[in-house]
Amino acid sequence: MIILYIILAVIAVIVFWAIFIYNRLITLRNRSKEAWSDIDVQLKRRYNLIPNLVETVKGYAGHERELFEKVTEARTRAMGAQTMEEHSKSENMLSSTLKSLFAVAENYPQLKAAANFLELQRELRDTEDKIQASRRFYNGNVRDLNIKIERFPEKIIASFFNFKKMDFFEIEEAGAREPVKVKF
Repeated sequence: MIILYIILAVIAVIVFWAIFIYNRLITLRNRSKEAWSDIDVQLKRRYNLIPNLVETVKGYAGHERELFEKVTEARTRAMGAQTMEEHSKSENMLSSTLKSLFAVAENYPQLKAAANFLELQRELRDTEDKIQASRRFYNGNVRDLNIKIERFPEKIIASFFNFKKMDFFEIEEAGAREPVKVKF
C-alpha cells in the first residue's frame, strides 16, 4: 500500500511539474506576442508619418523624384512583410531611404526651418526611439522563451506541446557596423 502512495505521489509531482512548465511556456509565448504587437503599433505609426514627411520635402525639393519613389517602395515593402526576416530586411531598407531623405533635406535651409518638417522629424525620431525600446523588450522575451524551449528538462514539455523557437527582430542601427571615423 505504501508503494502505491509513493508511486501516486511521484506521478502527482511529475504532473504538477509539467503543468507548471507548460504554463510558464504559455506565459513567455504570450509576452513575446504582446511585445511584437507593441513593435507593430510603432511601425504602423512610422508608416503613417512617412507620407506626410515625403509630401513636406516634395514641396521644397520636387526634383528628387527617384528618392521619393524609393522611400515609397521601401515603405510598401515594409508594410507587406510577413516573416521576421522580411520585416528586418525591409525595415533596414526603409531606415536607409529615410536617411537619404534627411540628407536631401540638409540641402534646403528653408525646409530645415519649416515648422511642419521639424515636427514630423521630431515625431519620427520619437517613433524610432519607441521602436528601438519595443524591439529590445520583444527580443528579451523571445530570448527567455527560446532558453526555456531549449533547456532540459523544459525541452521535453516544449517539444511534447509543439512549442517553437521565435526569431529575434533585428534592425541595423545607423552606423552600428561601421568603424568610427576620427579626424584631426
